[in-house]
Amino acid sequence: MSTPIPTATPPNAFPTSESAASMPVGHGKPTVGNTAARSLHGKIMIVDDEIANVLVAKKHLERAGYYMFETTTDSSVAVNLICSTRPDVVLLDINMPDVNGVEILRQVRHRPEFRHLPILILTANNDAEIKHSCLELGATDFLVKPVDPMELVPRVRNSLQIKSYHDQLENHAADLEEKISQRTADLEKSRREVIYCLARAAELRDNDTGNHVIRVGRFAGLIAAQLDLPQWYVEDVELAAQLHDVGKIAVPDAILLKPGCLEPEEFEVIKSHVKLGRQIIKPHTINDADLIRRHADIGCEMLRDGSSLMRLAASIAQTHHEKYDGSGYPIGLAGEDIPLEGRITAVADVYDALASERPYKKALPRQKCFDILEEGRGTHFDPNVLDAFFRASKDIVRVQVEFMDFCTPATTPAS
Repeated sequence: MSTPIPTATPPNAFPTSESAASMPVGHGKPTVGNTAARSLHGKIMIVDDEIANVLVAKKHLERAGYYMFETTTDSSVAVNLICSTRPDVVLLDINMPDVNGVEILRQVRHRPEFRHLPILILTANNDAEIKHSCLELGATDFLVKPVDPMELVPRVRNSLQIKSYHDQLENHAADLEEKISQRTADLEKSRREVIYCLARAAELRDNDTGNHVIRVGRFAGLIAAQLDLPQWYVEDVELAAQLHDVGKIAVPDAILLKPGCLEPEEFEVIKSHVKLGRQIIKPHTINDADLIRRHADIGCEMLRDGSSLMRLAASIAQTHHEKYDGSGYPIGLAGEDIPLEGRITAVADVYDALASERPYKKALPRQKCFDILEEGRGTHFDPNVLDAFFRASKDIVRVQVEFMDFCTPATTPAS
């Protein structure tokens, strides 16, 4: 039990808990000459089982210009009161019934939001072991009872000042984090817009709407999700796959827009768009086949490389016409030597080519498209990727409808 401090006012005349909100207007306001009180308007909580001790400490602080208080003589509610009222400094008695001050200190310090809350220990006990325990638990300072106002006021002021600095630092850190988050979101939005514009510029060379690149990207993302790949990869492959035909920019109009059948040498030019696409996205200086076959090493490097998205796009641009049996172009890779993103985009691209209407062809029925894909299992397409496509077929059809092209129907020449 704490040693009560004599007071001329009977303890029974005062409540055991009070708040600044219950004071009359103007009561205890800082005086004009009190600079410290004007600069620090902190809320002070006093926890002591003796009402006389509470009132004396409160009176000393009021004279110094402080006016926001929370007080209690019931130690069992102290922690909850600290959590609900969020004081800026706590004056805490040690020897109290029910819950002592050491236990209250321990509970408060276990809460991360109160790691910088100043807690001044009020005690008439000079036991070194108790002081050591309080310091280990994070006590800010000690005040010996009976409290000397010449010590109480400056220590409370200093504690409030330190708390104010901590609050400013935390608020500044939170503001910076919010700004960085917003800036990151803006950069991500800009990156997506630039990639889409580049992809659409290529697609508009021979497509009136440019929706093909959007659909292929969405299809690729849906397939990747079905393969239980990391979410960052699913999002990146959806975006990067939109650049799969960016090499069309470098194909001459006379060949790209030719209405009839292509001559063999013209088809070779068309086929070159995959290599041109990689050159547009990421110039290469070493042998293509060696680079592609090192895709496992590159995959590890991508995790540390800030340009991983464009590396992924370059890989897709060059490998989405490779075939699982090695009969594709431009390198003739086979099986898992073809990067996964290339195998995914191959299925997405072929399905959209089959299912989309163009001025020179009708769209094939959905089931016919599925049948053609199935016929290419193990030859054109990776069986695992094809299975993932079929698992996502409902969502694939939804995307197909949402981003449908509208073009002039193909006409049959008069006989």
